[in-house]
Amino acid sequence: MSTGVLLVDNHAIIREGLRSLLEKQPDMKVLADTDEGGKAVELVRELLPDVVVMDVTMTGLNGIEATRLITAEFPQVKVIALSVHSQKRFIAEMLSAGASGYILKECLFEELVQAIQAVAVGGRYLSPRIANVAVDNHLRRLSTTADQPQVP
Repeated sequence: MSTGVLLVDNHAIIREGLRSLLEKQPDMKVLADTDEGGKAVELVRELLPDVVVMDVTMTGLNGIEATRLITAEFPQVKVIALSVHSQKRFIAEMLSAGASGYILKECLFEELVQAIQAVAVGGRYLSPRIANVAVDNHLRRLSTTADQPQVP
């Protein structure tokens, strides 16, 4: 069975390049692509892809808000953030919005394939370079919560 993928990025050359590479994968099919988050939400409603590869910062509806809308309405659709941003703010916001993965645009194509395969079967994927940022942020929140007195 083929994994249906929707590509969302505000740069046409990125979408075209990813489409060309993904279409060579025997277990993946690019269903559509768009440059805007609002259109991505519409395409998810229409096509029900398995995975959405979502840019974080776009004009119009950004990737964070589009992810929030997609995952709220279609929890079975998995979103992977594909971004130039490695700052914890972007990572935390995308994961809080419901993204199942976060990879950097500097990664090799094979990493994107691994991420798509992982989230398509219900897993999660973080680029090794940002995994520490995400874990540190999560541990910091747990520590803050644990330090607060519990009221019976």
